[in-house]
Amino acid sequence: MTPSATLEAHALTKRYRRTTAVDDLSFRVRPGVVTGFLGPNGAGKSTTLRLFLGLDRPTRGAATVGGLRLAETPRAMRVVGAMLDARAVHPRRTATDHLLAVARAGGVHRRRVPEVLGLVGLADAAHRPAGELSLGMQQRLGIATALVGDPGVVILDEPLNGLDPEGIRWARTLMRDLASEGRTVLFSSHLMGEMELTADHLVVVHHGRLLADQPLTAFVAERTTRRVRARSPERERLAAALDRAGVTTRVDPVAADALDVTGTTTDEVGRIAATTGVALAELTDVRDSLEEVFLAMTAARKDAA
Repeated sequence: MTPSATLEAHALTKRYRRTTAVDDLSFRVRPGVVTGFLGPNGAGKSTTLRLFLGLDRPTRGAATVGGLRLAETPRAMRVVGAMLDARAVHPRRTATDHLLAVARAGGVHRRRVPEVLGLVGLADAAHRPAGELSLGMQQRLGIATALVGDPGVVILDEPLNGLDPEGIRWARTLMRDLASEGRTVLFSSHLMGEMELTADHLVVVHHGRLLADQPLTAFVAERTTRRVRARSPERERLAAALDRAGVTTRVDPVAADALDVTGTTTDEVGRIAATTGVALAELTDVRDSLEEVFLAMTAARKDAA
């Protein structure tokens, strides 16, 4: 493995005529963590990744790998591996032939090809034409392409598309394993639940601008409201007891026997219920999901625009 490096966007801006796809964007992606790149469609994520890979030139600013533009980096395939479009493979070329061509172009020994096919679970499909592979298998081939050079930096654009639940779990484990080896891992995904399960750190963009750049746990903690969900066949008695204790409640809009309780803990709600003699059917600590936080965040930006 080539030593990992930090990805860095320095006041990165990209304009296409009257459209600004990336707008003064600055952030770092560090080795040893899985960084999730999050934003709605049209937020500038794919453009930013193309700028890191030298596939587009910035209008202003720079996108660097270890302090250098990728074009200035010797043996670039050993430094950065990327998947932007898993379907960008000739349909008649076998998985092995595709990876051999990629390895040859990057100066990588051909023995790496069977290794990476085994790593992504395509050893049995090595001699099948890419056009005959399922969408999930094409995704695995795209990830294999990114890993041919055994790079220290791995960039994956929507790597979970087309994968079944087993494949999603495999990809999640792979990204975490790559980071645990000290590699720099940056991936985008619209699957919020998987982002929450996979990423250690989040970079969030909207209309090409940076909204957040922080650890996932801090991002969620700062933007969520924790509450207690209490279900009881004696909901009105429980609500009255909580009200006497100065605790705020509201009727759950979904379950007729449930209350949403804020400003306290499950222990305190349980104590009040026990003291009052109210039976509880459920007592759960609840917080907003990453999806709810993200949608509220981008909606607020849209309203402010």
